[in-house]
Amino acid sequence: MENTTQVTKFLLLGLTDDPHLQVPLFITFLLIYTITVTGNLGMILLILWDPRLHTPMYFFLGNLSLVDFGYSSVVTPSVMGRLLTGNKIISYNACAAQMFLFTVLICVENFLFTVMAYDRYAAVCKPLHYTKTMRSSVCVGLLIGCYVLGLLNGCVHTGEAFSQSFCSSNVIHHFFCDVPPVMALSCSDKQVSELVVVYDVSLQIFFAMLVISTSYIFIFGTILRMSSVSGHRKALSTCASHFTAVSIFYGTVIFMYVQPSSHHSMDTDKIASVFYTMVIPMLNPMVYSLRNKEVKHAFLKFNSALICGRHRNV
Repeated sequence: MENTTQVTKFLLLGLTDDPHLQVPLFITFLLIYTITVTGNLGMILLILWDPRLHTPMYFFLGNLSLVDFGYSSVVTPSVMGRLLTGNKIISYNACAAQMFLFTVLICVENFLFTVMAYDRYAAVCKPLHYTKTMRSSVCVGLLIGCYVLGLLNGCVHTGEAFSQSFCSSNVIHHFFCDVPPVMALSCSDKQVSELVVVYDVSLQIFFAMLVISTSYIFIFGTILRMSSVSGHRKALSTCASHFTAVSIFYGTVIFMYVQPSSHHSMDTDKIASVFYTMVIPMLNPMVYSLRNKEVKHAFLKFNSALICGRHRNV
């Protein structure tokens, strides 16, 4: 589609114009981003370091941490930079790049949650066949599928958003280049593009929720049929973290994207966006580690190895 835009740069209004809030927000986001980077990269390091975590569940969890780190890094540092410098200008190409990268990674996360639900179903409901069902080739194939679908969706969403004509305004009522606020600027007929994006996101969420809910129906059915109390606890502990992360993620995504841009309240969207661009990537490592004995054990073992290494050096 031919791009007829007359805009070469955009003005991101950000979260607030109040100068008294700039420094507190910067400190808050810096703290959140530091925890996000430490938590997600730490999770990846633990999974790579401990051979007992070299299983399909942690293979996908490591990639989830990588994606969380990625899409948080696409947004958070630029937001902090604008709070610090006051420069709210972003070029047309930089805006498109940010939208593309963020959309790709958020879509990959959606499909990763779906694959992880299937993995939990295989582990709880078909434990004797788990090794064969989730063998290395299957895991790699599923992961590649997640990234390919994410790339395709990034191309569709970014293409639809930037095929519009932005001749009336270049002021984005947001703190980063997300699809709804950018499409809201269009002065051309955007109905078809909006419907493409809404239907695409709706289809993705419907498919993901169908697979996830079906997996959990079978999982809970299997758990109820277990006679062992320890079996109950083990099965629930493996699923509780994923179920919590899924609930937080999809609740926010549905609120943000399954409606046309004309129905969006920009101020409400900003609050929701802070949650899913900054808070969720920070929470996921906590959710997956606080109730997970294997991760806790790997962390303690890693700390012990570090302490022993320091004593040897001394």
